[in-house]
Amino acid sequence: MSTLDSGVLVLLGAPLGNPEDASSRLRTELGRADVIAAEDTRRLRRLLSELDVVPGAQITSYFEANEAGRTDTLLEQLREGKRVAVITDGGMPSVSDPGFRLVRAAIDAGVPVTCAPGASAVTTALALSGMPCDRFCFEGFAPRKDGERRRLFGDLAEEKRTMVFFESPRRVADTLRAMSETFGPDRPVALCRELTKTHEEIRRGTLAELAEGAEADPPRGEITLVLSGWTGPDASEATPEAMAAAVAALEDAGTDRKTAMKEVAVRFGVTRRDVYDAVLTARRI
Repeated sequence: MSTLDSGVLVLLGAPLGNPEDASSRLRTELGRADVIAAEDTRRLRRLLSELDVVPGAQITSYFEANEAGRTDTLLEQLREGKRVAVITDGGMPSVSDPGFRLVRAAIDAGVPVTCAPGASAVTTALALSGMPCDRFCFEGFAPRKDGERRRLFGDLAEEKRTMVFFESPRRVADTLRAMSETFGPDRPVALCRELTKTHEEIRRGTLAELAEGAEADPPRGEITLVLSGWTGPDASEATPEAMAAAVAALEDAGTDRKTAMKEVAVRFGVTRRDVYDAVLTARRI
């Protein structure tokens, strides 16, 4: 239940890159706010200039490193009756970007929360990927540590929905390679970078193809990966030779044998005993 004199928290969906994607409501809210909390204040000022908006608001930075400490200050301003707008570099606040802590704190304090919807890298990449869009899941950024990343991918090995990930250009080649080893080299994927910007590019192919391409020609800018869901095992592919080779590839990449056999069993839709027998047979040859 909100207090009568409380302010309002407004989440602003920012253009991914092209300022022409800004809604008229975004312009209105930027001009109406008492406080604008921005992930990057320089980028915000550039957007304000491009939209020809002259704000009367106090502009403050609100990014990953200071989000926890600055939330209390913004909440106090909301309690004082101010209209606080939160904007990130692109897309909707809280979605792999700052904003969640303040939304949760505002709700707990009874402060109204609303939003001015805008562009989304998730749905934009999904639509451009050519993958099924009727059911999908968003996984955000994959873990940076290789072991944690492989565990996540192992948990998703039988996910049937299309999967959407964000990734850094510095890590995308390693991520695609880890995906190829866990999901299989022939799994379809789309790499979408710099969406709506001048150098927008969509690379489509298999995980093996895009992993090789990312190593030979590293993509730059903001990247969204769209991965096809699991369609079930193909019994004709589950040969002892193929399973043994898959285990060997995972071991060569640093995965321990037990985990490698488990991942290969999931990939081929067989038991771990089948994989174990395939590995033993290959070692005897």
